[in-house]
Amino acid sequence: MQNAGLSPAPSLRALGGLAVAALLSAVWLWWRLGAAPGGAPAPQPTITILVWHWPFASQPPELPGDTCARYGVARCHLTANRSLLAGADAVVFHHRELQTQRARLPLAERPQGQPWVWASMESPSHTRGLGRLRGVFNWVLSYRRDSDIFVPYGRLEPREGPPPPLPAKRGVAAWVISNFQKRQRRVQLYRQLAPHLQVDVFGRAVGQPLCADCLLRAVGRYRFYLSFENSEHRDYITEKFWRNALSAGAVPVVLGPPRAAYEAVAPPDAFVHVDDFGSARELAAFLAGMNESCYRRYFAWRDRFHVRLFSDWRERFCAICARFPQLPRGQVYQDLEGWFQA
Repeated sequence: MQNAGLSPAPSLRALGGLAVAALLSAVWLWWRLGAAPGGAPAPQPTITILVWHWPFASQPPELPGDTCARYGVARCHLTANRSLLAGADAVVFHHRELQTQRARLPLAERPQGQPWVWASMESPSHTRGLGRLRGVFNWVLSYRRDSDIFVPYGRLEPREGPPPPLPAKRGVAAWVISNFQKRQRRVQLYRQLAPHLQVDVFGRAVGQPLCADCLLRAVGRYRFYLSFENSEHRDYITEKFWRNALSAGAVPVVLGPPRAAYEAVAPPDAFVHVDDFGSARELAAFLAGMNESCYRRYFAWRDRFHVRLFSDWRERFCAICARFPQLPRGQVYQDLEGWFQA
C-alpha cells in the first residue's frame, strides 16, 4: 500500500512513451534545422525548367542564371537548352508552336516520370489540335483560375502611397481592335452601340494603329473603354481589361465571361458588364448619362490597389518553380481538350 501524499512511481510503459516522444521531437527538430553543419537549414535544390520552344519567337531571349530571381523566384533555373532534357525537373511546351507544327514533342526521348507542362494564354476558340495531346501532359499553365499554374494577364495588388491622378477626359468611349470579324459578338455589339454612343475606334482594323507607348495615353483621355474579348470563355480576361482599361485610367465596359468571373479578380464596382443591360441601347444610355460623382466611384479601388501586368513569358515560366512543391505528382491530362473546352 502506497504512503499517503506520495505520487506513484512511473511505470516502465510510461517511461518508454516519454523516451519515444523525446526521440520524435529530436528528429523533428533535426528535420526543421536541416542536416547541414551548425544547424543551418539544408540548401534546397535548384529546379530546372526547360522551355522546349519560346512562344512566338524563333530564338529564346537571354536567360541568365538569375532570371527567375528577378521575379522573386529563388532556386529556379530557366533554360531553352534542349540538351538538358534528360535532367530537367519539368519541360514546358507552348501550344501555338505545337499547333502550327513548328515544334514537335520529343516523346521518344522523354525521361520516365518527367513532368510536362502545357502552356497557353489563348482562348479555346483559337486553340486547335488538343485531341492529339491525350495522356501527354501532367500540368497546365494558363489564365484559367483552376490551372495547375495560374498565370493571369494581370491582377490588383495593394498600393503603397496615393494613386496618380486620373487623366483628363475628352471623349466618351474608345475601342482598339486589330481583328474585326462580323461574326464576333464584340463586333455585333459595337455596331448596336454606335448609333447611340460616341465610340472612337483605333487599331489596325480601321487603319489607325497605336504604337505600344501611345495606347495608354490615347485611351486614358476617354471615360470608358470597350474591353470586348475576341471570344467568351471561362476566366478569359485579357490585357483588354487589365492594361487597356484599368492601367490607362478608363472604366472598362466588359464583354467576356460572366460577371462572377470578373468579380473574382476585381471589385464589382470597377467595371461595367454588358450582361447587366437588356439591350445595347440601354447600355449606351447608362454610359452617356452617367454623372461625375457616379463615374468617380468606379475608381474607388485605386485608393487601395494598383494594376500589375503579367506579359513577360520569362515571369510566366518562373511561376512553375514557385508552384512546384504543391503541384500534383502522377497527374495526367487524359482529355486536355475536354478540360480546356469546358
